[in-house]
Amino acid sequence: MSRNDGGLGAPDPYELPGSQWYDAEAGPLVRPYAMTGGRTEPGPGGAHFDLIALVTFDDTVSGSTEDGLLGPEHRTLLSLCRTETQSVAELSADADLPVGVVRVLLGDLLESGYVKVSRPVPPAQLPDERILREVINGLRAL
Repeated sequence: MSRNDGGLGAPDPYELPGSQWYDAEAGPLVRPYAMTGGRTEPGPGGAHFDLIALVTFDDTVSGSTEDGLLGPEHRTLLSLCRTETQSVAELSADADLPVGVVRVLLGDLLESGYVKVSRPVPPAQLPDERILREVINGLRAL
């Protein structure tokens, strides 16, 4: 007899196939779509987050970060951003969440005004290497 059968012979849900624990401390696996509500894109604004985009907590936010609209993953990302500016890749690693999930959650936070995102400079807008070498050579000549 299993522990939750109530005397009716029903199997324990944790003993069913597909509901195995990865280890006793980690608990059951939570699928990424459960954290994002089934969404795979970061909000209707269509924000795109590069791995090296920098995320900063916006301290001008009027609402509380403790409101019921934010999930635990949202609050984790906010607490990581509050102490220092971090890249999307760093947030993913520090929060122990897949990058795709972090991008969707950051889209929510960006649209709600909790964070600011500074995108990296596109390579086409970076100075030409030839110009940088000329500047270096000019500085060495001084």
